[in-house]
Amino acid sequence: MVITKVFNNNAVIAKDTENREIVLMGCGIAFKKKNGDEVDKHLIEKTFILKEKDASEKFKLLLEDIPMEHISLCYDIIEYAKNMLDAEMNDYIYVTLTDHISYTIKLYKEGIFRPNVFIWEVKKFYSKEYNIGLKALDFIEDELGCRLPSDEAGNIALHLITAQVNNKYNKVEDIYDITKKIQDILSIVKYTYNIELNDNSLNYERFVTHLRFFFKRLKDRELAEDKDDFLLKQVKNKYKNAYNCMLKIEKYLNVELTDEEKLYLTLHIQRVTQR
Repeated sequence: MVITKVFNNNAVIAKDTENREIVLMGCGIAFKKKNGDEVDKHLIEKTFILKEKDASEKFKLLLEDIPMEHISLCYDIIEYAKNMLDAEMNDYIYVTLTDHISYTIKLYKEGIFRPNVFIWEVKKFYSKEYNIGLKALDFIEDELGCRLPSDEAGNIALHLITAQVNNKYNKVEDIYDITKKIQDILSIVKYTYNIELNDNSLNYERFVTHLRFFFKRLKDRELAEDKDDFLLKQVKNKYKNAYNCMLKIEKYLNVELTDEEKLYLTLHIQRVTQR
């Protein structure tokens, strides 16, 4: 393998025997090396082969902007996730998750913490990815000596969910279908309350995220099961308008929602319509 670009002593871009451009990392792999030199294969610790050109270009930009220990750390997290989920990830996970974790570490060191407002949804409906996120926090602590808050496990989980190649919503037609349905539901809420929703608000973002998860559960036939309708009865009496709006959405979807799904949807409608 021939080096085509040296980033630092520990990272290079090279061409392999199939003329593919790959990123190689290893302690001292580029020490006293220049373009055109052969790579010492014994020094290779990590190999990145990104088939998607756009992802590859963005990843190379990250290599120039992000500490190498962050790149290496995220590689380990992604490989661990692949093994635990037994799933193929699209190439962009090496860009998006690496960029996210590196920036989060930077903010953490500056004393800035961004809470995950969707943590309960992730823990409830994506427990496997969430547990991998918790393990990733262990990786980060072991490698860098900083313990990020548990909310960050939810953020990592969201990246893993969207990156899975076999995710049913990676298909373009599914994305279009879900987007249209979400827009229709937002319109139902707007016209029911005769208001304009603030699409920059946190409650709006929460609502849309809840709907995305809801449609995945619907497609997977994994709607939240009924446990106790007592809370739903309380919410129905307290938030009559939101409950009636939820019934309109249920009718539009032409599905029979469980009491628990009705509860979640009603509460989100109540929050997103508050001024």
